[in-house]
Amino acid sequence: MIGYDVLCIGSATIDRFLTVEQSLKSIKLGDKILVKSMEIHSGGSATNSAAVLSKLGLKVKILTKLGFDDDAMFIQKEFKKYHIKNLCKQLSQKHTDFSTIISSTFDKDRIIYNHKGASSELSSDDFKQSDLKAKWIYIGSLIDKSFQTSKHIVEYVAKKKIPLLFNPSLPVAKKGKNFLKPILDFTSILVLNKLEAQALLNTKNNNGVYLARALQHLGPKTVIITNGENKMFALNENKVYSLIPPKVPVVHTAGAGDAFTAGFLAGLIKKYSFEDALKLGQTQASSIIQHIGTKNKILTEKEAKTLMSRCKVHVI
Repeated sequence: MIGYDVLCIGSATIDRFLTVEQSLKSIKLGDKILVKSMEIHSGGSATNSAAVLSKLGLKVKILTKLGFDDDAMFIQKEFKKYHIKNLCKQLSQKHTDFSTIISSTFDKDRIIYNHKGASSELSSDDFKQSDLKAKWIYIGSLIDKSFQTSKHIVEYVAKKKIPLLFNPSLPVAKKGKNFLKPILDFTSILVLNKLEAQALLNTKNNNGVYLARALQHLGPKTVIITNGENKMFALNENKVYSLIPPKVPVVHTAGAGDAFTAGFLAGLIKKYSFEDALKLGQTQASSIIQHIGTKNKILTEKEAKTLMSRCKVHVI
């Protein structure tokens, strides 16, 4: 018997957000920069997606490896907040993943310094195979040993016919379609941004529909390509959908992709139409980018439906 809806596999990080008021381009080696504000939040593909799914009323578990440090304790407290259980049985000797995000109020842009530590060490010894019996498997960004472990997980997923959503990051997408073939062959839904799509396909083609069709030929039945504030494209079987995100005040874009993807998946699991699932995902992303922190102001289903109606997001 399957006791939960989604297992999210990926990274868990500590994100330190620093905001400066000068242009990032004006900063030189040796400069000492005054920071306007600093905030600390948890992040990472697995925790971000799991938090959104849980907030939308689904039963969620997570599989991510943490270090034996204070950052891991911070993240574990947030697991409890969102009613999420981590199935990983062991801690790593490496430090828990962390990022430092430096944002400029002048440039309206950012620089991200990312350290991959504990999350890269997930092994098959860290969990029981029976833990993988979810209605859906969601695989986010994984590298090194953890990526190899994810391929074994996908073999199990394929055998048990569990639907798989794959949401690779840019470093993973740059490995190319041949490297990712063991996962793409059994992917039900592939979600990535335009830059990641181009990297995976090793092309400079800028046409969203072309990219979606080329990616669908690699195995996924459904492909979604986001593009920031610009039009996104989705290909579900043979039908093309497009959506232009509503204009909202943008404070920070970190976590927007995870919020969209998890919101979309939640919509499908809750039997929304494909169009409304896209709207639900976009509504979550639009809320996240108005705040600092990848989990700051995740919407409940009731809040999301109200905002969907108010913003009048159109899918064509």
